[in-house]
Amino acid sequence: MTEAAAVPHRWDPLIKIIHWGMVSAIIVNALIVEEGSVVHIWAGYALGGLLAIRLVWGVIGPRNARFTAFPPSPKRAISHIRGILAGRAERHRSHNPLGALMVYAIWSCLALIVATGIAMAGPPPGLDGSLPANEALFAEEYEAGEYGHGEDDHDGYGDEDDEHEDDEGEGVIEEVHETAVNLLYLLIGLHILGVIFESVRTRGDTVRAMLPGRR
Repeated sequence: MTEAAAVPHRWDPLIKIIHWGMVSAIIVNALIVEEGSVVHIWAGYALGGLLAIRLVWGVIGPRNARFTAFPPSPKRAISHIRGILAGRAERHRSHNPLGALMVYAIWSCLALIVATGIAMAGPPPGLDGSLPANEALFAEEYEAGEYGHGEDDHDGYGDEDDEHEDDEGEGVIEEVHETAVNLLYLLIGLHILGVIFESVRTRGDTVRAMLPGRR
């Protein structure tokens, strides 16, 4: 019996839920809803929650799901590439060394996207599109003239400088966010190609192992 046939590829139900939940959130924000909309923001928060659960599961979950099963190792990845070039078809209980590097890259990119998205959007809005309670209160008081008219405002010049600095900061965050999103799309494309390649090369069930109902 060869090593490729001896090692089954399995994922636990929670991993499958997290995986397809992330896929759904990414598709919703990329193709369906408008940027900055209520659904877009909530999908981003859901993505962040799923990522957090996956990171916790990587510590306390079953063996195949733990970080120790697929440590990020450029040395092992290079060895894996050499194995591919030599025609060796090895299968792994978890991610192969190249896949492991890709997974950590995608997670890092997602974390950056979620962090910059939260920095721009702030606390999640209400499902009806309303502002969070603290922001709604601030908006009401601002419109009522309770802000921006103090003795230390110096005719508003200081406020204009602050607003300019805030706009520059927000512009940098937005640029980082968009760059990370574009990088994520590239990584996802490479990930899909890698999964297809490994499935064909090892005659494995990498795709089916992530489908519901398979262990």
